[in-house]
Amino acid sequence: MSTNTWFSALKKSAVAIVGAATMLGLASPAAAQPGPDGEVGVQVVGGTRAAKGEFPWMVRLSMGCGGALYAPQIVLTAAHCVGRTGNNNSITATIGVVDLQDTTATRVRSTYIYRSPTYGTSTGGDWALIKLASPVTGVKPLKIATTKEYDTGTFDIAGWGDTREGANTGSRYLLKAQVPFVSDATCRGIGGYYSSLIPAAEICAGNLASGGVDTCQGDSGGPMFRKDNAGEWIEVGIVSHGDGCARRNAPGVYTEVSTFAKDIAAAAARI
Repeated sequence: MSTNTWFSALKKSAVAIVGAATMLGLASPAAAQPGPDGEVGVQVVGGTRAAKGEFPWMVRLSMGCGGALYAPQIVLTAAHCVGRTGNNNSITATIGVVDLQDTTATRVRSTYIYRSPTYGTSTGGDWALIKLASPVTGVKPLKIATTKEYDTGTFDIAGWGDTREGANTGSRYLLKAQVPFVSDATCRGIGGYYSSLIPAAEICAGNLASGGVDTCQGDSGGPMFRKDNAGEWIEVGIVSHGDGCARRNAPGVYTEVSTFAKDIAAAAARI
């Protein structure tokens, strides 16, 4: 598929926040096909730098995707970022820094991948779990939404992906931005690329009128999150795909975490 098509199915393998004014990197990924290890990229366009420790559970994966620490020894990411379910020690997870060149980073190798068996079907399910060789200490995992209560409002996004569509360079620094919820009806009603939206499995977010802020190549697999009623961060979406990065009337499409929360928990208990 064309790079201009939000990496049509894998838009955010490398998420970036692309800002209209700053072009810092929160753009939407196109539907690129992952390599043997699922390499795909998306970044945040229109973002600003995150402070060290602001989102401690953010993970950068060596194949060019993002993720979030789901449990001390498990990273939640996108299915399109990884290969099939099974043993895998080829991925390195970088945690605990915003600057990828920071020597204080915690780096842990993978040992196993669990890829959603429903990904690529009409059921949807662009999520996967990566088990690490050892637990990450000193970091509280990011909890996930188990109901649709938080699947609305304004969401936060973050990633090390491209800062503009087609850049293919990624960002050295973790960028952050905010995007508003877009209803399933509105998103699907855009037509074209969005006519295949799976309402029960996907959630859209973005500035329809102006664009300018979005996830992009290199951001895929990273979390879309917000505060819950207790004031704690909660993951409601996983960067999945979209039509280009930060375009007008072209929101980002994220895996609706609450739909798959039980499946994610069951898989995490088994690996």
